[in-house]
Amino acid sequence: MTRRIKRLHDFDLSLQIKNDNFICPPHDSQRNWLLNKAMSEFAQDLLALDKIAARFVPGSEGGLPSGDRTQAELTDEEIMEDWQRPMMAAMAEIVAESHGNILEIGFGRGVSSSMIQEQEVRSHTIIECNDSVVSRFEAWRADYPDRDIRMVHGLWQDVLDDLGKFDGIFFHTYPLNENEFVEQIGESTTFADHFFPHAAAHLLDGGIFTYLSNEADSLGRQHQRLLFEHFRSIEIRIVDSLQIPSDVRDAWWFDKMLTVKAVR
Repeated sequence: MTRRIKRLHDFDLSLQIKNDNFICPPHDSQRNWLLNKAMSEFAQDLLALDKIAARFVPGSEGGLPSGDRTQAELTDEEIMEDWQRPMMAAMAEIVAESHGNILEIGFGRGVSSSMIQEQEVRSHTIIECNDSVVSRFEAWRADYPDRDIRMVHGLWQDVLDDLGKFDGIFFHTYPLNENEFVEQIGESTTFADHFFPHAAAHLLDGGIFTYLSNEADSLGRQHQRLLFEHFRSIEIRIVDSLQIPSDVRDAWWFDKMLTVKAVR
């Protein structure tokens, strides 16, 4: 049995390894290095989270979605709060780097769709499942009469396999029910991770997948590992000075978030 203790001013970390064959490189010195590195990284993560937590706004603690939102009539704020606009702008710039064929998962209020159109892309395919949101699309589409834009009405899980490959994929959706909230937010590394293999399968070589992550200053190690299972390179961009209202309903209460650029 192996024990490690790391003592700091505000907390102690204790690690007890019960299986002597767990993390077992050829030499004890190598094992000690790995274990000490893991303890040190975890301690630094906790210290960083302490600083972040001190700057959180209270938030509304909206909690789990009430009922199934697949076809619910949603208000603008329920679809996307305005403080996220800088995130959408950063993601639109990333996904449209090639000005090629873009797939957007989730139309919402059309905010990100307009930002993608500002990048003058070759084509723009949007998947949206909510009937009332699709009706918003029809009015929005009228502002771009000469553009190659099409709506695919349905759940992305049902329609994606028929759409081929793209130069860029923009992913910004929300949990449709309580089960998705628990699985994709409460129990996941990042909300978009369930979409990673689908994004990789529908990108051309060199294609770009982008999404936002509710991490403030870096991607966690598990997050990076999941990305590198499907993509050959990643790049992150901090979007700061977000104007988070004190009663924010979304599941983040800090004035920084990350956008991720993952290249197939």
